[in-house]
Amino acid sequence: MKKIELLSPAKNLEVGIAAINHGADAVYIGGPSFGAREKVGNSIEDIEALCRHAALFDAKVYVTMNTLLYDSELEDARKLAYDCWNAGVDALIVQDMALLNMDMPPIALHASTQCHNIEAEKVKFLEDVGFSQVVLARELSIEQIKDIRSKTTVPLEYFVHGALCVSYSGQCYLSHVIGGRSANRGACAQPCRLSWNLENAEGKRLISNRHLLSLRDLNNSKNIEELIDAGITSFKIEGRLKDIDYVKNVTAYYRNKIDEVIAKRDDLCRSSRGESSPSFYPAPEKSFSRGFTDYFIHGRQKYIDAPYSPKSMGEYLGTIEKIKNKSITIRTGKELHNGDGLCFLDRENNLLGFNVNAVAENKTRSLSQTITSNTDISMATRFKIEGSKIFRNHDNVWEKELEKSNGNRKQKISLRFTDTEDGFALSAKLYNKDSEYVTTNISIDKEVAINTEKALDNIKSKLSQWGDTEFSVEEIDVEFGQQTTDNGQQTLSTAYFIRASVLGEMKKDLVEKLKSYLIEKHRNERDCRDVTPVASNVIYPKESLTYLGNVINEKSREFYKRHGVEIIEDGLEKLRSGDELVVMTTKHCVRYANNICSKEIGKPATSLYLANDKGRFRLDFDCRNCCMKVIKEK
Repeated sequence: MKKIELLSPAKNLEVGIAAINHGADAVYIGGPSFGAREKVGNSIEDIEALCRHAALFDAKVYVTMNTLLYDSELEDARKLAYDCWNAGVDALIVQDMALLNMDMPPIALHASTQCHNIEAEKVKFLEDVGFSQVVLARELSIEQIKDIRSKTTVPLEYFVHGALCVSYSGQCYLSHVIGGRSANRGACAQPCRLSWNLENAEGKRLISNRHLLSLRDLNNSKNIEELIDAGITSFKIEGRLKDIDYVKNVTAYYRNKIDEVIAKRDDLCRSSRGESSPSFYPAPEKSFSRGFTDYFIHGRQKYIDAPYSPKSMGEYLGTIEKIKNKSITIRTGKELHNGDGLCFLDRENNLLGFNVNAVAENKTRSLSQTITSNTDISMATRFKIEGSKIFRNHDNVWEKELEKSNGNRKQKISLRFTDTEDGFALSAKLYNKDSEYVTTNISIDKEVAINTEKALDNIKSKLSQWGDTEFSVEEIDVEFGQQTTDNGQQTLSTAYFIRASVLGEMKKDLVEKLKSYLIEKHRNERDCRDVTPVASNVIYPKESLTYLGNVINEKSREFYKRHGVEIIEDGLEKLRSGDELVVMTTKHCVRYANNICSKEIGKPATSLYLANDKGRFRLDFDCRNCCMKVIKEK
């Protein structure tokens, strides 16, 4: 049976626990350093606490060590890998091949999307040298994923939701060139979210002050089953900088979507245990989003970009029916609340917003709602026209429900309560699972109950109440003195009166023992997993690497040489060259997005440039391979 994994981001311990509680099968989190998000680091102590919580549900914790490493950092990275292993981490997500050329713990390694995993030959190489999972590029189509799957067996991970980097991961150097902040070193300044001008070779502006490299957010929720059939087993939510409410909402939403697919198929199952019960209705459009796209999964399409603003638009509400002073009537089927935040694009396509101060339903039209605001925005002059679209980026009532949700993740257990020579024993095991009984005993004088059935009912009632623990009771067997009736059935001949405080004490002790057992069981299974050693006779698909190969230390250089690469340039972080450089490779085409594709309009292509106060960059278009390159000229 194929195990399907929902992989959620964790900015810190609190967010990681929330992700697990709301249905994640695994979480990925940054360690103290080397995590590709320099502002998001976590202590080993917090990572160990997260591992212990995840292990209760047989969920996994992956630590990101996916920055490029300088020679002076290799030893610290190696020590961190051992710290993660000892803390209970299940795998490291890495980019730098130096880590495969060092004394490492027997921990699973996942090849980050920063490794530029777009072809079957590259993925097969990564599988053969020992990677346990490969994170595919976001740009891949279903057919490309199928091709990779047909030529490899390594588990494949794919981004299902979240912010989109406009460049192929690992191939963006724009931030480094502009301000010395390397994306491959975890310090990206996100220049792709800035506004740019589009110019011709002579400097004439064709488009002014638009976010020409900013994309909408990814949403593949409609493609889950198709992706599974193509070969994806791990569905990754982007967002290690996102707050706890975002992670709760999006995790719970995709938990439902994946479970819907699993429920109708006999060949699939979840990769962790336990069922969550959020106290809100999951809706990804209510969390941060720039609008959604499923990107290139079914080929090139229009409207993958967000040119007007990199900020959150939120959920689409409807259209404007009437504007009068600070009162607006909206045509919408959704309920509005006092305190909601709404936004719209003004006449110049700038994003503006305001808060709702009062809502009064228009009784003459069931789908209309009139709101008032104390905002300084003059609605009548700033809206394009009546009929403009309006969005909600803050749902006041819904977000309060979201904030209160703890996920309430439970796993079912079976209980067995028996008498012993000097007291009683309470045992538990995972319901309907391959699991051992865990037992707690108490020495106490026994008091035979006068009413056997009533005493039995009281015991079962108390034992079934497990409150805010991680467990829920599915069945209880009480095994005291038994006798066989004339028809062969077993019945209790004796029952005992047992105080509720005694049963409570036994349950409390059993919870701790059961949790310790599950944590140890998960750790033992991790330690027994096969971690394939690095094979030295595997040949890399290319004989040479330019600076795009991202080699900035000697251990990585030795790794590639051992695998047949003859010419290896230094990575851009070590390169001090005034030569022309490709600083971004992307499948997002500025021409296509702005309806100036030479094929579509039937006119010869002209040279184009992106420019702002950060610099001026030439755009090269590789139409045969359907990609665009951003070039820093000499």
